[in-house]
Amino acid sequence: MSYDLKRIDLLALFGPVCRASDAIARLDECVSRSTIREGFLERQDFADAVASMWVDGELVHVEDLVLHDARRDARTPTHELTIAHSVLRSRRQIAGHPPEWALSSAGLARLRGEARLAEAAQAGTPAPSPVVVPEEPEEDPASEEAGDEFADIDALLSRSSALIDDTLNNRTPQKTASDRDPLIYDADWDEDARLDEWQQVLRAAHDLPPVLKAAIALDAWNQLQVLQHRAELGRQLAAALLRQDGVARAHLPPLNVGLKAIKIDRRRSPSRMTRLLAILEGIEETAAIGLKEHDRLLAARAQLERRTANRRGHSRLPQLVDLVIARPVVSASLIAQELDITPQGALVLTKELNLREMTGRGRYRAWGIL
Repeated sequence: MSYDLKRIDLLALFGPVCRASDAIARLDECVSRSTIREGFLERQDFADAVASMWVDGELVHVEDLVLHDARRDARTPTHELTIAHSVLRSRRQIAGHPPEWALSSAGLARLRGEARLAEAAQAGTPAPSPVVVPEEPEEDPASEEAGDEFADIDALLSRSSALIDDTLNNRTPQKTASDRDPLIYDADWDEDARLDEWQQVLRAAHDLPPVLKAAIALDAWNQLQVLQHRAELGRQLAAALLRQDGVARAHLPPLNVGLKAIKIDRRRSPSRMTRLLAILEGIEETAAIGLKEHDRLLAARAQLERRTANRRGHSRLPQLVDLVIARPVVSASLIAQELDITPQGALVLTKELNLREMTGRGRYRAWGIL
């Protein structure tokens, strides 16, 4: 499968590209000068992860994702919630590295879950080769059987330790092609070859306007189906491309938020021009939603700060205001953890700020300003 850029009508895309570029630039300038920048970006990460699941046809509640990220789950996490948290971690990884990292060899390897290969590429050294163990002299059959059992236990402990370490450090455990379940992964699906083809598309679109290049990169990723089960990574890389090209220097655009507003029949149309126009409109919509959200948060913060006036110096209300601005929703346990107070004290503070209860539940409640 190939992706030919010569058949794209660039003249027809000129207007949408200009509108999308202008919208993203205005949002980026607003974010760069904002007094609530960190809180706004934190909220955008959660919004993008939830919207990413929506674009892929799954539903995840933002309060569940916030609590899961804080390790304060109200119930057993679902498979969809785990995937949404993976998207959230990917965004944070991209935003936490230099702009060119995500599209580098080390960045792509890390984002694909190939942790060991990423570390080797970043260090400029080849991945370690397997150790060859010399043959041992013949032993008694009983001792050999016991040795095999101990070896199996050691191997199990080693795998468990590696999995725990990956989980604690928010790393995706590495799996080789031979480890993949043939019922889930197609053995004939050459992801490396498809990734090379996608990178060739990026090189061919190098001289195009940055926003158009990002739209082409996303459409090519979807059409080439680079990774079997990671379609959402293409949207993250398209956002990283906007950041790398200087269109969004102060933030990583949450493209899923804008694409969520575009009808699915346009995003998945057989016509490439229709798909590109839909992506460009989604980028423009991302910026428009972001500006409205930023203005709303500023107004909400000003209102909450008026309620903290004339408080004692050791009052935790100002800290709660910052937390509520940073997170879409907060629970009593999350407030207690972040502010180092008791859950009962957290409930008292939520009443003093008159926060809105978001879940409608009697237990495992969460509050916010939406």
